Amino acid sequence: MIDASNYAQMATLKNGTQVKIRSIRPDDKQRLAIAFKNLDPESIYTRFFHHKKMLTEEELKSATELDFESTVALVVTIGEGDMETIIGAGRYVVIDGGGAARSAEVAFTVEEDYHRQGMARILLQHLAVIAREKGLARFMAEVLPENRGMLTVFSKSGLPMKTAHGGDAVHVTLLLTE
Repeated sequence: MIDASNYAQMATLKNGTQVKIRSIRPDDKQRLAIAFKNLDPESIYTRFFHHKKMLTEEELKSATELDFESTVALVVTIGEGDMETIIGAGRYVVIDGGGAARSAEVAFTVEEDYHRQGMARILLQHLAVIAREKGLARFMAEVLPENRGMLTVFSKSGLPMKTAHGGDAVHVTLLLTE
C-alpha cells in the first residue's frame, strides 16, 4: 500500500539532472511561493487560465496542506535541506467520489528551464500509480489548445486518451484502468 503523504522517489530527467519526486508538505509554502514567482507569465496562464503575480496565503495553504485522499500533490525538487528547490509539481483532485469509475482532475506546472525534460510525464506516471491504488478510474484535464507540450505529454503517456474540444479548452480524459 502506497503512503501518498510520505511518497518519495528519485528520477533522472532527460538532461541527466537527478531529481526527487515527493509529496508536497506544509513546510513547502515558502518553496512553492518562490517556485511560482520564478515562473514565466505564459506558464502561469497555461496552468491557471488567467494571469496572476503571486499565490495568496490561502492558496499556499490549500496547495500544501492536503488530505492525500481527495487531493494528492507531488513536487519535483533539486538540492537538499535549505537548498531544496521546487522545479515542478503535479496534483490531482478527486471530482466524483462515488461509483466504480471515480475520476480526478489532474494538472502540472514545470519551471521553464526544465521544459521538455520529461518532468510532466514522470509526474503523471507517479500520480497514476497512486490514483490506481486509491481506486481511481480516470484522470481528466482542461488544457488550452496552445499548450501543445501538455497535450503531447498526455498523448504519449501510454494511457488510453479521449479529447473533446469545447469553449476555450481541450477536455482530456485519460483512462487509468488496465
